[in-house]
Amino acid sequence: MSEEERKMLERSLELAEENNKILHSMQRSMRLARVMSILYWVFIIGSAVGAYYLIQPYVEGITGAYGGAQSSIGDSVSGLLDTLKDVTQ
Repeated sequence: MSEEERKMLERSLELAEENNKILHSMQRSMRLARVMSILYWVFIIGSAVGAYYLIQPYVEGITGAYGGAQSSIGDSVSGLLDTLKDVTQ
């Protein structure tokens, strides 16, 4: 093997090692990004579930009040309609 071929082989080996380091670094970055993305979505979904858990009693109270008001208004309207039917007959 000539001196020129040996230098080319050593240069090729250096480039291959450098590429290997770069590829390992990229792979490590991708893994870290994947883990951070998973943690991000777990935090977002967990916050939504936690907020619903904390707000649920208030929502149930509001819907109960709305349902009660709706039924009382419905009873009033039906009573008014019955009265109007009696008057018109």
